[in-house]
Amino acid sequence: MNWALVGTGGITNNFLTGLRAVADANIVAVVSRAEESARQFSVTHNIEKSYTDYDQMLEDPAIDIIYLGTPHTTHKDYAIRAFSAKKAVLCEKPAAINAHDLEEMIATARKNHVFFMEAMWTRFVPPLCKVREWLRYGLIGEIKMVEANFGFSVPWKPAERWLNPALGGGALLDAGVYPISLASMIFGGKKPEKIVSILNIGKTGVDEEVSAVLSYNGRIANISTALCTKMVNDAYIYGTNGYIHLPDFVFSHHASLFTDGKYHYNYEPEFISNGYNYEAEEVISCIRAGKIESDIMPLDESLAIAHTLDTIRFQNNFKYPGEK
Repeated sequence: MNWALVGTGGITNNFLTGLRAVADANIVAVVSRAEESARQFSVTHNIEKSYTDYDQMLEDPAIDIIYLGTPHTTHKDYAIRAFSAKKAVLCEKPAAINAHDLEEMIATARKNHVFFMEAMWTRFVPPLCKVREWLRYGLIGEIKMVEANFGFSVPWKPAERWLNPALGGGALLDAGVYPISLASMIFGGKKPEKIVSILNIGKTGVDEEVSAVLSYNGRIANISTALCTKMVNDAYIYGTNGYIHLPDFVFSHHASLFTDGKYHYNYEPEFISNGYNYEAEEVISCIRAGKIESDIMPLDESLAIAHTLDTIRFQNNFKYPGEK
């Protein structure tokens, strides 16, 4: 299947590396508003076509799937235009700046009967697939709690995406979405019925540190995230008969299972490429099966996660420019 990459930043480079490892993927085009950026990216990575006009790219009948690696503030517009052109879309997380925008994106995808998925790549790597298997088999008993952190220090460049409110910057949407998505996956993909949160706004007007407690029908997730603080980025899943440990869980290459109070098993599979290949394989598999969304990262769950992100921000009076 033929892919077009929209955006030429770091995340697109990461995805490109993974996509190169997918046998059924052919990268035919790159899109950037900056002509030199598009041209240089295509030359560097040996991509046949480069576009500065997004709509011109959408008219290309050779392209099957659009990958959106641009800032979240652009996702809604780019995705809706792609759906209207009957192109499938894999959209970087978070899929939209807020739940309202994502609702419109989902409705448009479904109306046009085209595939759409949020690019939560960590769901598809082998250790997380094994964790879901362990949970299905009930190896740690009834799941009671999840604890997950993801925080780091970004370079102090206020005009760039991480710290710029006009570009949807901040810890929660860029980094906090990972632990929240993990909790959602474990607790059934629904919105938590109760959220208690603290969010600290930094000098540039975006959230730099966030902690939240999420309650899913009496089960609890504790999540923390940061942009200007180095953290231990591990995740734990606690049950009545044991627990699972995911070291450095966003980039985890292994998972450990503990039962009856002692170490039981460490799963450390072969890891192909950089891991982004697994989500691309899911997209291709779903499209070939005639699906318009993934069972592993379904659209209704992406929307539930978006509502959770909104609730945490709005509890702390944090809104992006243009939000009501």
